[in-house]
Order: sequence, then structure tokens, then C-alpha cells
Amino acid sequence: MRTLVLFNYDWDRVGYARNEAVYPFDEAGFDLFSFPSNAQLAWFDLTRFVNKLAKQAKRRGWTAVVSNHEQFGALAAALLAERMGWPGTSVDAVLACQHKLYARQILDQVCPQANCKFAPLNTAYGESIPPGLRYPAFVKPVKAAFSVLARTVNNRDELQAHTRFDWWELWVIRHLVEPFEQIARARLPQAGSAHNLLLEQPMAGAQYNLDGYVFDGVAQLVGVVDAVHYPGTQAFMRFEFPGSLSETLQLRALAVAQQFLRKVGFTHGLFNMEFFYDAASDKLGVIEFNPRMASQFSDMYLRVLGIDLHRMSLALARNIDPASLPRQSPSAGAAASFVYRSFTPGIPVAQPTPEQKSALHAAFADALLFCFAKGASEIARDFKWLGSYRYGIINLAAADAHQLRLDCERASALLGWPAPYADRSGDTIPTGLSSAPTEKKARAALEVVAL
Repeated sequence: MRTLVLFNYDWDRVGYARNEAVYPFDEAGFDLFSFPSNAQLAWFDLTRFVNKLAKQAKRRGWTAVVSNHEQFGALAAALLAERMGWPGTSVDAVLACQHKLYARQILDQVCPQANCKFAPLNTAYGESIPPGLRYPAFVKPVKAAFSVLARTVNNRDELQAHTRFDWWELWVIRHLVEPFEQIARARLPQAGSAHNLLLEQPMAGAQYNLDGYVFDGVAQLVGVVDAVHYPGTQAFMRFEFPGSLSETLQLRALAVAQQFLRKVGFTHGLFNMEFFYDAASDKLGVIEFNPRMASQFSDMYLRVLGIDLHRMSLALARNIDPASLPRQSPSAGAAASFVYRSFTPGIPVAQPTPEQKSALHAAFADALLFCFAKGASEIARDFKWLGSYRYGIINLAAADAHQLRLDCERASALLGWPAPYADRSGDTIPTGLSSAPTEKKARAALEVVAL
């Protein structure tokens, strides 16, 4: 009995590897962020991909499928599970979550108090922006991931500039969206085209991630992670667990998730809900629902709670209640995923040498380091689409939040990178953010973003 893991890289590769002795698996799919693997985007077709896997399943001994890949994997896994009669998240539920305009419409029906004002931007890429729109507005693609093309625009000129792309950028955008569009057109036609942008009213507050799972139609809470941004930006600086949100508010967020997930027919699988909470107005505002695990947080829950999200996903794929899985002994009191970004275009960031990596792992044996080296054209596109360049991530854990910060500063120094703690008055602000406000001021101005 083998499990098929789709689009398995970064945190997933680590998480599934530690469970391979109990849940043996094979892999399929490609890495969108590395060449030549990502060249497969040119001819990728979801239906053809799933049909090929279905033909191989019996011969390869596959009896389950999992994926936490937002762009293609979650939908591909749902399609294959449906085709083979395996346990999995329903295809329609995945489509409803990932079509951000349709998800807003559903949320408006079941929990309008957790929604924001929204509207589709009814214009094609490159066309003139219609007059009469209200600003500021948060604009993002109807189907995307990793905050691509998601930003606040303050006037028509900014929105016009944001939707201008050259031929190569349009090619990439359309090839990222079209596999989803083909399935959604047939299975969820009422949602409309995913080749579109969505306008949202900005929401204030601190940002959080609720992680949970649904088994037998009932949503269960795993935990809530704090999302901390680089001051004055929408870019994530780190994710911290345990978070700062009270248990009462966590359960309130879970109730919102349960209402939405029940409406879209999400009865089985892991999920992640991104949301804001503004204490001043007591407003809990949903950003989006992700119909899969947030893999970046898996080892954080494992270290602090002894809960392995990757093992949970493998169990769910075999219709095993995650609540029945044994917990491991926690190894830390606090954990975080630190995101290293450059906000200065044209200045390259040095990747750590083999010696620096060895020094890091000698000092922190359980650290997870991910380096994202890119060429000049890729970095330029990141700045245009995201406003920054993410060049590395480290996941660390320690006895408490204070020691975690000390460890992060030491680990960053070993790699030659600035520690991502520019969030308190008196801290050093990374290059390009010298006039940014403190975290308190920045959080008050935060607006809706996509993960």
C-alpha cells in the first residue's frame, strides 16, 4: 500500500520523508520554482496529468494520494482521489476555495460579518481601467498563490500600472491559471472565469493562520499561527507559534471556517484559513481558505505540540481519523519560520556558502534551511509582482520566544543575512525600509493579502 505524493518539495519533502517508514510513497509532479523542472509548465494539463496517474495506479500499488501544493497539487489530488474512489477532499470544494471571487460570494451567504466588500475587476490584462472605482483597494488574482500580483492600489494610475504586462509575463500568468480554469469551467461554471482580478476593501488588524482538518464533516482546530509582516509592507517576515490570539477568538475563527467549509462541501481533509482580527472593532475578517495543509507550519506544530500535520494528511488519505494518531513528545516551547527578503532592487543577495550551511547545521541541528537563488530576470519579476525578493527561509525552535529570537540572530549571522526581527521600536530596519513604521503602526494599516 503506497501513497502518491504530488508536487513534493521544500517542507513537504521533509515532512513526508520523516513518515516514509510508516507510509511509503512515490512522487509525481514538478517544481514550479526551479529550472528545468518548471519548463513543464509549457505543456501542463491537469486532466491529462490525472489520467496518466490513474492508469499507473494499480501497477504502482497506489491506494491513496496527497498534495499540499496550492497551484496544481491540491486540485490534482482531489481529481485523482475522485477518479479512483479513494478518500480525499471533494473536487468542488477545492475549486470553491481556490476561486477567490466565488469563495467571497459563498462567505457572503453564510458569514457576511467575516467578509469584506469585493467586486471583480471586469477588464482584461492590458485594457484600460474603468473609471469610478473606489480607492484604496486591494487587488489580487481570482486564482493565484504566494501573494503574486496582490497589492494595495491607491488610485486609478496605480491600478493601471499594476495590470500592464509584457508578453512573457502574460504567458506565465495564463499558463499558471489555465489548468485550473479548464476544470472550473466544467465543474463550477457559476463561478465565472479565473482569468480575472478581484478588488477588495482593505481590512485592518493583525494577521493569523488557522490550521485544522475536517473528518466526517466536522472541522477540528489544530492551532493558530501569528503572521508578522515587514513594517509598512504586505510581505511576511516570520510566522510564530504559539500565537497571540486568545482561545475564545480561535474558536470564533473555527466557527467561521466550519460554516464556510460545510457550505462548499468540504467534508474531508486538511485546511488553512487566513484572516485578520482587529481588536479595536472586534472584526474578524477572512482573507481566504486554502484547501490543503500550510506545509510551512508543519514542523512548528510538531516541535511545540507533538502534532505532525504531514502524518495527519497521510492518515486522512486512508480515511483514518487524525485524532487517533499518537502525539510525539514536544521538543520546544516556541517555533517560527523566518522569511528573508530584499526590498532593494538591483542589489544581489549572496546565498550562503557550503561552509556557512555547515556552520548553521552544526549550531542548530534541527534547523530547516531553504535557499531561493534566482537569476536577474526572475528577481526583477518578483519585485514587480510582489514588491520584494524572497531569498531564504529558516525554521527554528527554542525553549521560549526570547531564546528563539537569540537563536535566529545567531543563525542569521552564520549565514550572513539580517535577522527578520525589524518589528520593534529601536530595531534595525532592513535596507529599503528605513522609514517604515513600527509593528504596532504597521499592523494598524495592514490590508488583505494572499498567502
